[in-house]
Amino acid sequence: MKALFFILIFIVIATALWQFFKLLGFFKKEQIVTEKENNINGWLMLGLGIFIYSLMLISMYKYKIVLLPKLSASLEGEHIDRLFIITMTLIFVVQFITQFLIYFFTFKYRGIKGRKAIFYADSHKLEMWWTVTPTVVLSALIIYGLWTWNNVQDLSDVENPLIIEVYAKQFQWEARYAGQDNQLGLGHVNYIKGINTMGVDMTDKNSADDIPVRELHLPKGRKVIFKFRSQDVLHSAYMPHFRAQINCVPGMTTSFGFTPSVSTVEMRENEDTKEKIDAINVLRKERGDDPIEFDYILLCNKICGASHFSMQMKVIVEEEADFNNWLGQQKTLAQVIQ
Repeated sequence: MKALFFILIFIVIATALWQFFKLLGFFKKEQIVTEKENNINGWLMLGLGIFIYSLMLISMYKYKIVLLPKLSASLEGEHIDRLFIITMTLIFVVQFITQFLIYFFTFKYRGIKGRKAIFYADSHKLEMWWTVTPTVVLSALIIYGLWTWNNVQDLSDVENPLIIEVYAKQFQWEARYAGQDNQLGLGHVNYIKGINTMGVDMTDKNSADDIPVRELHLPKGRKVIFKFRSQDVLHSAYMPHFRAQINCVPGMTTSFGFTPSVSTVEMRENEDTKEKIDAINVLRKERGDDPIEFDYILLCNKICGASHFSMQMKVIVEEEADFNNWLGQQKTLAQVIQ
C-alpha cells in the first residue's frame, strides 16, 4: 500500500513539473489542443468529480463512528453543537453545489469545434449578490459565535460555582479544588519543591484547605470554573465531550467554565455512546487489547513533546451528593504537605 502511495505521489509530482516547464517554454514544439483531447479531459474531470463525491459520502458514512457522541455533556456545549451544525450544514451545501458546478461545467462546456465561449465583462447584479449574501451569513455566524463564546467565558455572576485549578506539565495533569473558603491559594512555579508539585504558595491563607487530586470529579448540574496554569510549555486543555478547550500558557492563568449535564453513568447508557465504544472494542480485540468502557477525559490538544499522547486525566461526572461524599474523603494540601 505504501509503495502504491509513493508511486502516485511520484506521478503527480512528475506531471506537475512537466506542466510547469511547459509554461516556462522549455518545450518549443507548438501544441494545438484537439477536440479529442478536450473530450478526454472533460470526461476525466467528470470522473474526478464523481470519485471525489463518492469518497466524501463513503467517508462520512464509514467513519462517523469515530466522531464524538451527539449528546453534549454540558449545558454550554449544546450552544456550541448548534453553532457547529449550522456552520457545517452551510459549508456542506455550498461546497456540494459549487464543486458540482465546477466539474459539471468543465465537462459540459469543454472545447468543441464550432462552439464559441460567451464572455461577460462584468455583472453588477451578480457581484452584489455574491458579496452581500456571504456578508450577511458570516455576520450572523460571527454574532452567534461571539454570544456562545461570551456565554462560556463570562464567569462573573455565577452563583456558588465549583472552582478547580488544573496544572499542566510534560506530560501529565494535576488539579486542586478550592477548599471550604472557595478560594484557591496563589501558585507559582517558584514554589515547586518536594511534594508541592503544583507550586502552591503555602504562606497564602487560602492554600491550606485546597484539595490536590489526580482525578477530576464534577457534580452534575453545578457550574464548574476551571483555572489553568502551565509549568513548562504551551499545552491545551481539551474536554471534548463538554465541548471545552483552552490553551494553558506558562506565566499566566487562563479559564473556562461549563455546567455538566450528563453523568458518566448516563453517558455510558446512551445508545450513540454504546455504539461507538462497541466499535472501538472490536478494533481493540483485533489488536489483542482489553475492552474499555466509556469515561470522560481531559486531553492535551497541543503537540507538547514526545509523550504528548499520554497526557490524559480521567473525569467523572456524578450526582452532587456522591461528589460531596468523594470530595470529603480527600486530603487537603496542609494535610498532604505537613
